Amino acid sequence: MWFGGAIGANEPGAKCGTRRERMRGRSRHVLLVGACAAALGFVPAAAVATPGSGVSATVVAEGTSQGKLKVKTPKGRTDVTFREITVQPGGSTGWHTHRGQLIVVVKSGTLTRTLGDCSVEVSPAGTSFVEPSGAAHRHVGRNLGTEPVVLWATYLLPHGSELSEEAEAADCPATG
Repeated sequence: MWFGGAIGANEPGAKCGTRRERMRGRSRHVLLVGACAAALGFVPAAAVATPGSGVSATVVAEGTSQGKLKVKTPKGRTDVTFREITVQPGGSTGWHTHRGQLIVVVKSGTLTRTLGDCSVEVSPAGTSFVEPSGAAHRHVGRNLGTEPVVLWATYLLPHGSELSEEAEAADCPATG
């Protein structure tokens, strides 16, 4: 017996409805199933996630890079150090290198860096950059402004490395 026809279709002598009525019924069924499936697509994914508890977070600094950031970690174990660095007006980091890369956000002030090829990069508050690793990438950071420069730096160094190593100054005009 087919129960999808007209009312009373299972009674003896009853007609099962026209082909058009059966098709309409199937179309309504397909529409209903489609609507339910579409509605499920609007259920937020967070509804199935487990809620957190006892956790708080504060954004301490954020910055946007001027281009794509290319980050490489050393082979083997990596020491990750997060550090706040303040350079007073007129101050300088001195010429140095790093054995691994640094990801830096300028929280306040403007940092002026002179690189080993004597090019100069100026990074104002709200920007970020990656300092490359190795002796070929010596540099000096200076505060040429009137307010302190505050940097938030994440160091990605080979396990056991110093945070920085002193380097010979490049022969650049007026780098201090």
